[in-house]
Amino acid sequence: MVSRSPQRREELLATAGEVFAAQGYDATTVRKIADAAGMLAGSLYYHFDSKESMLDEILSTFLNELWARYDAVLAAGLGPRETLEALVTESFREIDQHRDAVAIYQRESKHLADHPRFGYLAESQRKFEKAWLGTLERGVAAGTFRADLDVRLTYRFVRDTVWVAASWYRPGGHHSPEEIAHQYLSMVLEGIAVRPQ
Repeated sequence: MVSRSPQRREELLATAGEVFAAQGYDATTVRKIADAAGMLAGSLYYHFDSKESMLDEILSTFLNELWARYDAVLAAGLGPRETLEALVTESFREIDQHRDAVAIYQRESKHLADHPRFGYLAESQRKFEKAWLGTLERGVAAGTFRADLDVRLTYRFVRDTVWVAASWYRPGGHHSPEEIAHQYLSMVLEGIAVRPQ
């Protein structure tokens, strides 16, 4: 009898996430996921009807959690700098919780966005851009950020600097997500050069 417990389902999704992140969606087969999970490929179908279903659940779980955290930040009535700091911190927390999903999203989202089942990826990207650009624009208007800031270029720089961390970050490492966020924010907001006296 094959166990269909929620815990087993989560374990299988974690294994699938590792395989998708390492090999890419197209190169991953149900057999490869089953092999990594130590089970027969046919047994995997007791839990999921396809590898597409597994990928959908991995990505939608990640994005739902990300947006719950981002929406809480955006609704908190913080100033622009504090909002930026909170968005960066929440992003690193998500990388800590869903590193494989972040890696898959970065690698596959453009390709998957054309597929009807993954249409929410493009919508999430538009919402993401609006949240970050809006925060930067609000900061420039308030005099919190430099008036000469190219907000779109700054958005791309901060976005890529933060999310590419999924390529090297390992949960349980030397620094917590909050410590990494603090260092990143220090470099982004204060720079790395010592200011002349």
